[in-house]
Amino acid sequence: MSIEVSNESGMDVGEEDLIAVARYAIAQMDVHPAAELSMVLVDSATMADLHMRWMDLPGPTDVMSFPMDELEPGGRPDSPDPGPSMLGDIVLCPSFAADQAEKAGHPLEHELALLTVHGVLHLLGYDHAEPDEEKEMFGLQNSILEDWYESLRQAERDALLAARDAKLLGSTGFANPRTDAGGESTR
Repeated sequence: MSIEVSNESGMDVGEEDLIAVARYAIAQMDVHPAAELSMVLVDSATMADLHMRWMDLPGPTDVMSFPMDELEPGGRPDSPDPGPSMLGDIVLCPSFAADQAEKAGHPLEHELALLTVHGVLHLLGYDHAEPDEEKEMFGLQNSILEDWYESLRQAERDALLAARDAKLLGSTGFANPRTDAGGESTR
């Protein structure tokens, strides 16, 4: 999966986290692993211009999505392997997101992760114009984000356990119990 991020916002943003959450959301939605995504981070003036030009709404917004190829989660079972496709572009406005994060009482990083998942879902055809659509999209968005955070916590726990095990094995002077002194397997 190819995800490109272009930060034109003038703000220092954890691009690696944005890529990670986008990659996770795309995988959870069963999109072909060779799909491509572009993310652009812009300032408020640029976002206000895009918002007016494409939505005919004044002022900046937090996220806009511009789908390219028509993709469906999981694809169609009767179609041949589609190969790589361009999902589209997600445009984020970190300064607008920072204001939202402050009002919501959570970190900017969380707000940007949430907006990234939101943008991915829009690229896949989800919308929230109607109450039923909003319930489905926001439920899915929250579930994906919660699962991503749990995967990060699990990876952290695994790394701590591995470090502890390495330290214990290193400090005891014992060789790996699965190999003998020559490195040969004892099984």
